Amino acid sequence: MKKDIIEKNAQSISVENFKIDKEPFYISTADEINIFEQAYISKIPVLLKGPTGSGKTRFVEYMSWKLQKNKKSAPLITVACHEDLTASDLVGRYLIENQETKWIDGPITRAVKIGAICYLDEIVEARKDTTVLIHPLTDYRRLLPIDKKGEIIEAHDGFLLVLSYNPGYQSITKDLKHSTRQRFVSIEFDYPNQEIETKIILNESGCDDNIAERLAQLAVKIRNLREYGLAEGVSTRLLIYAALLIKAGISPITACISTVVWSLTDEKELQDSIEELVRSIFVS
Repeated sequence: MKKDIIEKNAQSISVENFKIDKEPFYISTADEINIFEQAYISKIPVLLKGPTGSGKTRFVEYMSWKLQKNKKSAPLITVACHEDLTASDLVGRYLIENQETKWIDGPITRAVKIGAICYLDEIVEARKDTTVLIHPLTDYRRLLPIDKKGEIIEAHDGFLLVLSYNPGYQSITKDLKHSTRQRFVSIEFDYPNQEIETKIILNESGCDDNIAERLAQLAVKIRNLREYGLAEGVSTRLLIYAALLIKAGISPITACISTVVWSLTDEKELQDSIEELVRSIFVS
């Protein structure tokens, strides 16, 4: 009975819209691929922890593609969380359309119905009522209550809830409760080592080997500055941006100042220290 209701409700939702057809470029750094795959098979929700730009989102995209390739249904619905995100934004709401009141499913409801991976990126940025909403989906019940419709939906077998957050930005007001954390298998991410980061920069930007190697070397040096007051190390994403600008003809130093130095901090003393590192690597 419940399965029939789920299938009926999902008829108007195209699974194809959420499938990833092209393999995302991803290099494994530990056992995260196997852990995620086994969590998916066992219907265990997953929590990804790590700094900004360390590959969390790319990893989820890769796993969605990999699971689909292995003939498991794993379309991906991603939600970028923010402070104005409410439970209604995730579940759905009534809207007036052609002078009629019509219910529109939110992303988490779509994922529950069609059996998708629902990825809530930077969950601690969302309002607190969203974490209360997801609790019934993270245990043996796998249920989504829709209070406005007076319905409870049982999650499709292929549904998986995945959250991510950056522990470096934790505060009293923005933290993930222990009662929520303990409902998930956790996978920790950090920036890749210099060799892997060089390969990532090469693949994503198409720059030459020498530039990729120097940018990866720069990243290592900048991340060491975290001990001297830098809030967070440079992300792989910013290094790729720098490589793209360099490939387009911008000088390496100018490209790095725009994408790395000025993006990382507004403190003049730290900016000067990072710029000095940039010049030491690209002038030589």
